[in-house]
Amino acid sequence: MGNQRVVLADNDSASRKNIKAQLSRFDNWVVGEAGDGITALKLVRSRQPDLLVTKAFLPGMDGVQVAKIMRQDNLAPVVLVGSSFQQSVLEKARDAGVFAFLQSPVEDSSLLTAVELAAANYREMMRLEGKIQDLERKLQTRKVVEKAKGILMETKSVSEAEAFSMMQKQSMNERKGMQAIAEAIIMAYNLMQDI
Repeated sequence: MGNQRVVLADNDSASRKNIKAQLSRFDNWVVGEAGDGITALKLVRSRQPDLLVTKAFLPGMDGVQVAKIMRQDNLAPVVLVGSSFQQSVLEKARDAGVFAFLQSPVEDSSLLTAVELAAANYREMMRLEGKIQDLERKLQTRKVVEKAKGILMETKSVSEAEAFSMMQKQSMNERKGMQAIAEAIIMAYNLMQDI
């Protein structure tokens, strides 16, 4: 537990000092502090922390707006701290991709739980998003290769296995990926059709 690099955003310096002490007690490091949302976002971009703990209402840009930008740019998870429970703030926080909401004054156990879960869930989400992107790339490659095989089968009067073998051989000879070879075949075929 602990060992999270945290940017802390709170316009109340006493509250910020208290949360920083709580985080430090559990071996988390506050790598940046801000009193407003714009500075918090700049610190997150420059220091690349594991997460942001921010007040919901900050001068300049509020915590929910910061969280929305951070989610869109996949910067880090956000733990939002509000002075009281308000359904509208909770809905905005959910829509912005906030990972946890705490009411102030923040208790040690609540903060520790929120920080640990936010960091762990964010890492898992990033892992799964990476896996999805990898699968999408593989699917795209497969579609292009299948189309190129079809072209070779039609133009060279070869079997599917022979078409694939031809593409593999070309891929090894040119030291290019199968997708690049397939795209070249498709492009050449399309050029010949236009003539």
